[in-house]
Amino acid sequence: MKNLPETIKVEGTTFIRELGSMGLSNVDVNARNEYYSKARMLKKQKEEINNIKTELTSMKNDVTDIKELLKQLIGKGTNG
Repeated sequence: MKNLPETIKVEGTTFIRELGSMGLSNVDVNARNEYYSKARMLKKQKEEINNIKTELTSMKNDVTDIKELLKQLIGKGTNG
């Protein structure tokens, strides 16, 4: 059977400290799940913002292309 690392509870928190590595672990499953949920939500929001930025850049390029085409059409109308 595997020996579990020796731990102590950190006073006033929901953490335990593993004495061998001095690492901390949160034993409050609800708080941990809430943290991961918020992290996923923030990641999704960042992805959405990046998608919007990409779309905006594309639209700006399209408007620039349309302006150039209009200038060409106007130029042909006055020359022809």
